[in-house]
Amino acid sequence: MRLGVLDIGSNTGHLLVVDAHGGAAPLPAFSYKEPLRLAEHLDDSGAVSDKGVDALTRFVGDALVVAGDKGCEEMLGFATSAVRDATNSDAVLDHVKQETGVDIEVLPGEDEARLTFLAVRRWFGWSSGRLAVFDIGGGSLEIAVGSDEAPDVAQSLPLGAGRLSRELLAQGGDEDAVRALRLKIRADLARDAGSVLRGGGPDHAVATSKTFRSLARITGAAPSGEGPLVRRVLPARELAGLIPSLMAMTPEELADLPGVSPSRSHQVVAGALVADAVMDIFDLPELEICPWALREGIILERLDQMSVRPAR
Repeated sequence: MRLGVLDIGSNTGHLLVVDAHGGAAPLPAFSYKEPLRLAEHLDDSGAVSDKGVDALTRFVGDALVVAGDKGCEEMLGFATSAVRDATNSDAVLDHVKQETGVDIEVLPGEDEARLTFLAVRRWFGWSSGRLAVFDIGGGSLEIAVGSDEAPDVAQSLPLGAGRLSRELLAQGGDEDAVRALRLKIRADLARDAGSVLRGGGPDHAVATSKTFRSLARITGAAPSGEGPLVRRVLPARELAGLIPSLMAMTPEELADLPGVSPSRSHQVVAGALVADAVMDIFDLPELEICPWALREGIILERLDQMSVRPAR
C-alpha cells in the first residue's frame, strides 16, 4: 500500500510518501518538506504564535493535497517536541484539524525514542546485539537502549539543537555562554546516564537525525548522493577537535560546510556540543549513522499492526 507519513518536527514539516507492505523495507516514493521552525515561533508563554499556527496549517493542507496526488491510501500524522511542549498544543492541533481535516497525534518523547529504536533495529538487525540509539532533534534528544525490538530504556531529554541554540543566543552566544551550555548539556546527560549504562555497554552505537548526519558529513562521511547503503560514522575524536573551529565560524560559513543547510546552520554548534557529550559520557569512540529514524519506525509499527489478525 502507499502511505503518507506527515512528520511535524521542531524544525521541519515533512511528508514522506512510501510504498510499504509487510516483510519488505518501506520504499520512498516522494518527499515534500518545508522549514516550519515551529520551535522559533513560541511566544514568552511557550505558546505557538499565530504566525506559527498559520504556517503549520498551510503546510498540512498542502501536504494533504500532495498525498492525494501521489495516491496515498492513508496518511499518518504526528508531531514531536515543538508542538508537544507548547502550552497551547491542543488548541493548535484542533485548529489544524478543523481547517484541514487532518488529525495529528502528539508523540510522547519516550514513544519517539522507542519508534526510532525500532527502525534502527530493523535496519541493522539482530547482529547488532545490544543497541544504543541517539537522535538529536530540534527540541529534544532521544536515547534508547536494548537487546530486543523494544528498548529496555527510552528517554527524551530537552537537549535539541534548536532549543539549545536559542538558549545560547539568549545568553549572548560568546565563549562564556558556550562553556556554560556545554556544562549544562553534560550535567543533564549524566543525570540519567546510569539507567542507560546499567545493562552494560552497547555492542553497536547508532545515531539518527539530520543533526548527526550533518556532523558526520562535516567530519568526512560520504554524501547522501552515494546512497543509504554506504557506511557512515561520526568519530568522537574528529568531532571534538572540530568544535573550536565550528564555534569561530559565522552562520554563513557554517552553511557552506558539507551537509549543512542554511536553515539549520545556526544549530550546528549546539548540535555538536550534544553529540560530543553523548560520545564522551557514554564512552563511545564513534556513532554509526542510520538512514532510518522516527518516520520509518512509525511506518514499521503500522505495518506490524496491519499484519496482526484476530484470533479465531
